[in-house]
Amino acid sequence: MRIDRCFVCSILLAALSTPVFAQDPKTWKHGVIEPKGDAGFMLMVGQRDFGAKHNLRIEIVPLKNGATVHKALLAGELDSIESSPGATILAGAHGADIKILGCDWPGVPHGLMVKSNVNKVEDLRGKTIAVAAPGSLPNLLINAILEQHKIPASEVRFANLGGDLERFKSVIAGVAEGGIVAAEFMAVAPPDLKMLVTGHEALPNYVRLCLTMTGKTISTRRDDAINFVSAEMDALKFAVSHRDETIKLTQQSINAKPGDPRPAYAFDDTIRQKAIDPQATLPFDKLNWMQNELVRAGNMKAPIDLSKITDTEIRVEAMKRVTE
Repeated sequence: MRIDRCFVCSILLAALSTPVFAQDPKTWKHGVIEPKGDAGFMLMVGQRDFGAKHNLRIEIVPLKNGATVHKALLAGELDSIESSPGATILAGAHGADIKILGCDWPGVPHGLMVKSNVNKVEDLRGKTIAVAAPGSLPNLLINAILEQHKIPASEVRFANLGGDLERFKSVIAGVAEGGIVAAEFMAVAPPDLKMLVTGHEALPNYVRLCLTMTGKTISTRRDDAINFVSAEMDALKFAVSHRDETIKLTQQSINAKPGDPRPAYAFDDTIRQKAIDPQATLPFDKLNWMQNELVRAGNMKAPIDLSKITDTEIRVEAMKRVTE
């Protein structure tokens, strides 16, 4: 039976002109540490269409602390996390299948907050300083400050007083003469409190947060991993240049009361300190410094080969997909 050629051509043209629908976005679970006054930066990747542009449906999973997010990642409950590289290095040193892809928070948001009558670090000899658990950022920071000012740790009293809010309140109440507190609290600090030393001054090589995945995720979902890092770069680029929207997102995430000045202060301080890197650079020199500090503190026996717990290729590929 002979089929008319025009009829065949019309069928082919119709097929070619039919739109090809994109694949359904793939779910990607990203773990972050419990949102604080600068949360707008880390949560932005879950907003707007940053994920959709890269064929992902990004779910932000807030968890209590760094230990919890690392456990969830290694258990396969999360696809990626934003966490302290120090914890990742420790996990890698114990054989965990874990990889740092890039570090988007190279800065330190904390500092040494004191009463106004404390004019120099030396004035804290014999005084109480509010810190946190051993091995934490507050403890690392105060140890660095004391060392730089040649003050033996034995000449001050340390008090583990919980989180930033508790340490802040302890300085206000006079329970401690100084405390390591997030800079955002300066926005609500009474006139008799001041930030004596910033974290950036004391720890210029400290890296706060990095993007981390397991080697298994990178190998089994490589294209998705590249897309996620691209979405993160797009989101951070947007966040640093859209002050009002980033601050609003922070306010919503921490249920800030109207007029609470902390989110705005945290945004401006973060930008001023250049504490966000939208390109999520992988700073091997700073990561090496961090692991040497962990060795010095007794948390590790010896430095490890950082190439075993990092992946340089995902970030390079992600840069090619970033939206202009």
